[in-house]
Amino acid sequence: MNNILKSKVTNDDIHSNSMRPESFDEYIGQNKVVDKIRIFIEAAKKRQEPLDHVLLSGPPGLGKTTMANLIARDLGVDLKITAGPALERSGDIAAILTSLKHGDILFIDEIHRLSRNVEETLYSAMEDFKLDIIIGKGPSARTIRIDLTPFTLIGATTQPSRVSSPLRTRFGVLLRLDFYSIDSLKTIVTNLSKRTGIEIDESGAMEIAKRGRGTPRIVTRILRRVRDFAEIRGDGIITHDIACKALELLDIDEMGLDELDRRILEIIIKNYSGGPVGLDTVAVAVGEERDNIYEVCEPFLIKKGFLIRTPKGRIATKMAYDHIGVEFKGEKTDE
Repeated sequence: MNNILKSKVTNDDIHSNSMRPESFDEYIGQNKVVDKIRIFIEAAKKRQEPLDHVLLSGPPGLGKTTMANLIARDLGVDLKITAGPALERSGDIAAILTSLKHGDILFIDEIHRLSRNVEETLYSAMEDFKLDIIIGKGPSARTIRIDLTPFTLIGATTQPSRVSSPLRTRFGVLLRLDFYSIDSLKTIVTNLSKRTGIEIDESGAMEIAKRGRGTPRIVTRILRRVRDFAEIRGDGIITHDIACKALELLDIDEMGLDELDRRILEIIIKNYSGGPVGLDTVAVAVGEERDNIYEVCEPFLIKKGFLIRTPKGRIATKMAYDHIGVEFKGEKTDE
């Protein structure tokens, strides 16, 4: 077998944190974003100041948490991680902010889901490094202002439009992560295979990359499942043929669409004549959460040219008709 990738490290778990890149030099893809953030980091280090607050946006699974870890590592500071839904009261964020040391990073995932009270507490913390705490209730309530150690807030969101304008304007660095190229995903699959002892040839790695929806998290998951298939139905080596058979079993087609993606397109085309149809209607019809369709499925379908978002709803394109195998009878518009 030509170009087989092997590794002596066979006891590493493919979904452990050790599989994350340990430096920006090892970070695959997102070249423009990496170039920008490295400049901002070097400038902050040169001035001996904390990095300005950073907002990372983009579809799930593209490496926003990984980037936050690398920023903290490059700056040589501690990273504390939490999520917007976990911060229910002002006291929750206050407890975290007061525990930060100079230059430390607070990473808030799903920052668009912060409660109003928590978000308002962040305003003065981000802008002036001050924390306003209200003691008591009613006419006797009073405000105490506490000085905070300068820190960096990194927020991550899959829905940047839901981040309020007052919060967004307090971020000095706005970066958007986009879907990865097939070549970048192939490199990620190859590197993971080397580090975990999975035997795979170049054509097998390329097939997984082509169906990975432009997302590192997805190719990592697919690689694990294809490895299982190769060990049980093959000789343990992931070839192009083994990869195709495994992906067929997983209901992931040659364009990277899974069963849910195809059901969405079929519902729009067959039940609603190609659209326009509202997102809530689609969600009910396929029996899936609205947010999952909006955040996970639609960005990829739109990126691949299968779907169009219009003011009146979603419209399936000719490419979607061809992929589903239904005759296309003309262009649709939202007018």
